[in-house]
Amino acid sequence: MNGTRMKTEIAFFHPYRVRWADVDPQNIVFNPNYYVFFDDGWNEYLRQMGFPFPRGLGVLGIDFVVARSEATFHASARFDDELLIGVRIIEFGRTSLKVQFTVWRDEALLNEGSITYVAVDQQTHRPVPVPLDLIRRVIRFETVAPAERTRVEA
Repeated sequence: MNGTRMKTEIAFFHPYRVRWADVDPQNIVFNPNYYVFFDDGWNEYLRQMGFPFPRGLGVLGIDFVVARSEATFHASARFDDELLIGVRIIEFGRTSLKVQFTVWRDEALLNEGSITYVAVDQQTHRPVPVPLDLIRRVIRFETVAPAERTRVEA
C-alpha cells in the first residue's frame, strides 16, 4: 500500500516532537524508541475512545498485554523532528486486537509496525473477550472498519 493512501485510512494521529533523549549518538531516533512512540499513540487512542489509561480500562475490569509486535524501518527521524504517530485498530479477535502504528514526518512514512494485544482480566490476568463497548466505539470511529478473525457482534 502506498503511503498516501495508508495515511488517509488512519482516523487518529498523535503529534510528537523528537526529544534529545530519543536520539542516539548518530543523531537519529534509537530504534527501540519507536515502540515508545507506539505506546504513547496507543494511550492517546484509548483516551480518544473514552478509555483513558489506566483508569478507563479499569471500569471494564480489563487490561491489555502484548502478545506480538513488529516494526519496519523506512527512514530515520532526528532530534526536533515533528512527527505524527498514526494509530489504527486493524483486526479484532475474540480476546485480542491488532493495532497498526505508523510514524510520519510530513508525508514521509518513517516507520510502521503492529502490536497484537490480548485482553486480560485485571485480577486473574487470564484472557477475556474484548469488551463489546470498545469494539462498537472503534467501529464507529475508524475510517476503515477493522477485520474480524472471529465473529464479533457490533
